[in-house]
Amino acid sequence: MIDPEHDLPIQKQAEVLEISSSSVYYQPRPVSEPDLWLMRRIDELHMNYPFARNRILRDLLWQQGLEVGAGMSGR
Repeated sequence: MIDPEHDLPIQKQAEVLEISSSSVYYQPRPVSEPDLWLMRRIDELHMNYPFARNRILRDLLWQQGLEVGAGMSGR
């Protein structure tokens, strides 16, 4: 794949491979425990209410006292 030691610059190697050069430099970060907990909670709600889409799930989370979603200031 990309070889940082190669004579060809990384940007050019990415171009030749037809990949974004930003993906070469991307370093994934671990997901925080609060985010993992929230994702699990959303999964649970979705299993209980499979018809529910993002707004309903957001409202269910709000009813539980969790401040999630965009536009919270208008609440």
